[in-house]
Amino acid sequence: MIRPRRLRSSYQMREMVAETTLLPQHLIQPVFVREGLTGTREIAGMPGVLQHTEESYLDYLEELVVAKVPSVMFFAVPELRDELGSEAYNPDGILTRVVRSTRERFGDSLVIIADLCLDEFTSHGHCGVLDNNGVVDNDATLELYCKMAEVLSEAGAHMLGTSGMMDGQVGAIRKSLDSADHVDVGILAYAAKYASAFYGPFRNAVESELDGDRKTYQQDYRNRKESLREVELDIEQGADIVMVKPAMSYLDIVADVAKNSSVPVAAYVVSGEYAMVEAAAAAGLIDRLPVIFEMLYSVRRAGAQIICTYWALEIAREIESRKF
Repeated sequence: MIRPRRLRSSYQMREMVAETTLLPQHLIQPVFVREGLTGTREIAGMPGVLQHTEESYLDYLEELVVAKVPSVMFFAVPELRDELGSEAYNPDGILTRVVRSTRERFGDSLVIIADLCLDEFTSHGHCGVLDNNGVVDNDATLELYCKMAEVLSEAGAHMLGTSGMMDGQVGAIRKSLDSADHVDVGILAYAAKYASAFYGPFRNAVESELDGDRKTYQQDYRNRKESLREVELDIEQGADIVMVKPAMSYLDIVADVAKNSSVPVAAYVVSGEYAMVEAAAAAGLIDRLPVIFEMLYSVRRAGAQIICTYWALEIAREIESRKF
């Protein structure tokens, strides 16, 4: 009799034939820094995830280095916002200061990814500037993205996470960076970012002012083929890594992109996905850590080389001791 169970008979046997790996090197840890905070603050809906002060986040980054998590993605929350999101490209704004301090303290021992978008900085909460009709002006937004890119690159960012989903953003930013002699700064393109209801808790994390939705520029979750078009365009324009967001409800997209992309593929396990697991675990309905591992392995199995997740530090610490 043929017995596939032979290859599942022990931990070491399962390790020997495992098709998919999950290591600290595959993870990115998102970090939120809130201007003006005097102490860390837990984010509503995201137990265990904090808004950091300008001092506390540096100690947290030390923990990432020890755990061998190679990369951090920064989101910053300013005290002041306006219609143009001007703090986003302020050379001494909160995000710029965070990037600069991180590079000064850690050098190249952490890959510093700065979120390049205006939504945390605009008074209306959209990812770009609005025209006279209240619609996001794509090309006017690109001009501000380029200013933001140059400021963050000067501060020491290794990569820029282009999350705004404006048409032509990667090409415009790449051209701007190259012209400013920042040819070594990479672009992690949110190439397939869907208008998802799973982003809810993230809006608490960045204290979003959004009234309405982003369906005119983020992708329609009913569509699959257009993600490949978006990815192809971003790669043509100079993306170094392409990302799918969210991850769990879009594993088909992750698999499609991984199959077709000529650059590394990342996926973002977003705040709502995180919150559902934490809520179910707190209610005693699931065994928390095995579920987290199963989710992250599924993203890797679908083809993502890199996973951005709020569990990155915890899971990096657990990886060495887990038995499946």
